[in-house]
Amino acid sequence: MDFWYNSNMKIVVTNNQHFTVEQKERLESLGDVTYYDDLPKDGEEYLKRVEEADIICSGTAGFKDAYNKLKDVYVTVGFVSVAFVDLEVMKNNNVLVSNAPGINKNAVSEWIMWMVGCVLRDFDNYLNTTKNLRDFDALPPVFPGFADRNITILGYGNVGKQTAKLAEAYGMSVTFFKRGDDIKESVKNADIVIDTLSSDPTTEKILNKDFFNSMKEGSSFISVTRSEILDEDALIEALDNGKLYRACLDCGGIMVGDTSDSYYKKLLAHPKISVTPHIAYNSTKSFEMGNNVMIDNVEAFIKGNPQNILNN
Repeated sequence: MDFWYNSNMKIVVTNNQHFTVEQKERLESLGDVTYYDDLPKDGEEYLKRVEEADIICSGTAGFKDAYNKLKDVYVTVGFVSVAFVDLEVMKNNNVLVSNAPGINKNAVSEWIMWMVGCVLRDFDNYLNTTKNLRDFDALPPVFPGFADRNITILGYGNVGKQTAKLAEAYGMSVTFFKRGDDIKESVKNADIVIDTLSSDPTTEKILNKDFFNSMKEGSSFISVTRSEILDEDALIEALDNGKLYRACLDCGGIMVGDTSDSYYKKLLAHPKISVTPHIAYNSTKSFEMGNNVMIDNVEAFIKGNPQNILNN
């Protein structure tokens, strides 16, 4: 891929990235920066914003719809997954793309552990309860708790490893499914299976009916990944027939916060599924880390040594 470099590159920030004053100063030292604080309403508006850019600091909005029309430009994002774009198309258009690996590990692992508490201690059902638990018929059941529970984490990336640290601190026994392992053997003894897999052709619908049938009777499933990995109908069947106790998903493939998404609404309707609309990553720490990596990416690109490249 061919790029040229100059001392005053035009940098466009496509929407509000929550930069600190110090981060803006860093970015502005690298080129002529234009900031947009609102979301582009569609791909056409996105393209208008970036039409003269040499470097794009991009959010998802607009990028998802317009990426195939970008040409001869460098794009960096402050998050991990860009599975919503065709990287080969971008490479053919002479568009280099960088991400920010690992910046969501703290926030997403925190979300996972909250959901572990919902599964093993029923925290969500007793939060702000008005039921009188002194009544004999209403006394809460005794839940298993965290200590000595077996969890299997699918994937050995940043989120999976951080989740393991937290789980082990609670006294849980942790195993991993890694590339090349037998996934059904990996989960057969787990009380909870936590899906942190990356979306690629090797993981498409890997979590299917055979997978859920291989899980331990009465176990639970937690996922922070994209819908391409999961056969949600197989998950629902496993919940309906009693094979699984509960499922908790962040619906990572939908647009952030979009509760009107049909995939989200389908899962939301099930009484044994707890869902959030792709917000597991959403913390001050994630934005701070993501912006720092994004600016590091810009600096490395300008110096002629681009990093965190996804489509080189």
